[in-house]
Amino acid sequence: MGTSICDLDLSSKKIVIVEDDFCSIKYYEMLLSNTGADILIFKSGLEFVEYIKDEDKDIDFIFMDFLIPYITGVECIRIYRKMNRTTPIVMLTAYASELTKTEAFAAGCNEYVMKPIYGEKLTFLLNKYLVNKVEAELFF
Repeated sequence: MGTSICDLDLSSKKIVIVEDDFCSIKYYEMLLSNTGADILIFKSGLEFVEYIKDEDKDIDFIFMDFLIPYITGVECIRIYRKMNRTTPIVMLTAYASELTKTEAFAAGCNEYVMKPIYGEKLTFLLNKYLVNKVEAELFF
């Protein structure tokens, strides 16, 4: 039996979601509500860039939509990667083109996930980059 999202304890983690679709935002908030994580939502690339440029932000995980207002998700990743190379970034998109995927990885995303993202996939990603990463670091 696999881990469910309700089993994840992310109480010390800050997760950023950059998404302009209201229904998607509510869906992610519902899925993550019982994890204990601090969830920050930005509805445009501009809001995200303004947030990260003010000071050094401690972000543990980023979900980035590809097509967001003002500054694209790919450009947001490029800007963020100039400041932080280690925070896991998952590009969420409805675009299945190889060009889009190549752009996202070239910018620095860790994963490229097609929408809709189901709870099992979300759990897998958070477990892979936040929970198991911490467990792996304890061995070294």
